Amino acid sequence: MIQAKQDLLHALRDAVAELGPVLGPASSGFTPAFESPKQASHGDLAVTAAMQLARPAKKNPRELAQALVAALERQPAVQRWVQALEIAGPGFINLRLKDAAKQAVVAEVLRAGDAFGHQQSNHQRVMVEFVSANPTGPLHVGHGRQGALGDSICNLFQTQGWNVTREFYYNDAGVQIGTLALSTQCRIKGLKPGDPGWPESAYNGEYIADIAADFLAKKTVKADDRVFTASGDPDDLDGIRQFAVAYLRHEQDLDLQAFGVRFDNYFLESSLYGDQLVDKTVQRLVAAGKTFEQDGALWLKTTDYGDDKDRVMRKSDGTYTYFVPDVAYHINKWERGFTKVVNVQGTDHHGTIARVRGGLQAANVGIPPGYPDYVLHKMVTVMKGGQEVKLGKRQGGYVTLRDLIDWTSRDAVRFFLVSRKADTEFVFDIDLALKQNDENPVFYVQYAHARICSVLAQAKQKIGQDEDQLHTADLSRLSAPTETALMLKLAAFPEMLGRAAAELAPHDVAFYLRDLAAAFHSYYAAERFLVDDAELAKARLALLAATRQVLRNALALLGVSAPRSMTREESEEITA
Repeated sequence: MIQAKQDLLHALRDAVAELGPVLGPASSGFTPAFESPKQASHGDLAVTAAMQLARPAKKNPRELAQALVAALERQPAVQRWVQALEIAGPGFINLRLKDAAKQAVVAEVLRAGDAFGHQQSNHQRVMVEFVSANPTGPLHVGHGRQGALGDSICNLFQTQGWNVTREFYYNDAGVQIGTLALSTQCRIKGLKPGDPGWPESAYNGEYIADIAADFLAKKTVKADDRVFTASGDPDDLDGIRQFAVAYLRHEQDLDLQAFGVRFDNYFLESSLYGDQLVDKTVQRLVAAGKTFEQDGALWLKTTDYGDDKDRVMRKSDGTYTYFVPDVAYHINKWERGFTKVVNVQGTDHHGTIARVRGGLQAANVGIPPGYPDYVLHKMVTVMKGGQEVKLGKRQGGYVTLRDLIDWTSRDAVRFFLVSRKADTEFVFDIDLALKQNDENPVFYVQYAHARICSVLAQAKQKIGQDEDQLHTADLSRLSAPTETALMLKLAAFPEMLGRAAAELAPHDVAFYLRDLAAAFHSYYAAERFLVDDAELAKARLALLAATRQVLRNALALLGVSAPRSMTREESEEITA
């Protein structure tokens, strides 16, 4: 069906071109496109071109639709793939495809395999920055949501031909890191929260005591981006700082490995100062005439770029406000050749968007408006037994990513955290994530894959049908309503990927997976597969193999496994 749809798009373009003398200039910028009819009974594809072109051409849309249908009927692709063309309403054109067009998707999936739905390289680079947690404590569930969103967005971009870089940005020398070092030093010297002399701003989590003990033991810690050996000297504050950062970066790495998330690059905020990128950025903004001084501070005219008020860049004490290094960082991203950048951050960063983008425009270095893109996510509430989960002081008073993985599974956490739009509140229900029935969406989807593996294994054992031979199946035998519904859902996969990547919406993949699993389970309940008719059995097994492939492809985009088997108890609990 993918090839059929491409052929029909070309036919639509050629049909509109044929009507050029009637349409005049209105047809010159026309881009062929299909929509899905609002009701399945109306057909398989819908064309709104007649209504789009009627107004600029000053034509009656229904009459134009009639002329367009006549032109389409002359196109060889339409004659090959379309059963009927129907005009509806004010000028909709509904296409009913021949069975062969729908059946073709099975062979297309089996032929493409893991690459089904992928586009060729566009030779462009995109950076996705996500997690970006300062090493001051364990990764919490909010970082987990960032990890699941960011990694899935990267995977989506890769399906669309982008060259993707995953980047982790963190501050290794700011006020928070100073507080971390001081907190650890106090623990090294025997103080603990509540003791006289314990700093009010110190971190109180028991993990600080673990860092202190390892520092005194002169241990060496290794993270993805650094290695450091402790001196054991309680007065070595700089050494304590470096050890604590390396220690917590190592812990973060372990959490991310358990979560199945990797990074290509780590970027340190300190390098922006060490390489004088912040100073150079400020000089650019001053030279561009976009700053002014007032009350001893240096201000940026962000109101020139849509911000609600101008912003302080350099305070009267000489220190920079936090958005200035952000501007320098994004100029650096641009200069590294990233024509597209996506930042996955919490909604608390919403206020920085206008000023960062304003600063980038004011710097006048060729960065286009709207750079970078942002995906802002809301935090996660964890529930168990109908109650919000609260943790003690060892974790720092919040649910960590590691806790969530240990309580449920990596698959459940990865799937659940992208199963809603990023900007919506999300409640992670631990009890639901542990259920082994169709109420649990990740189980429901994974069981569809396992069920297909079981049927294909039985086919080889009982009727000698080898999977390698399924590409020669007579797909014209696939005509049952549940088969047609399943094939149409498979054919929707590539377009869904393109849309999800363009809209930075990995939740679309989770929605699609649930729909595809539902279509399969309905098919499983309605039809038999190991039938006496060998050709029919082969065709149905080919459809199952294609469905399994798309399930696997989509699950991989979310970082979720595709199990080949599940227990008998689990299988008995699934309902179609």
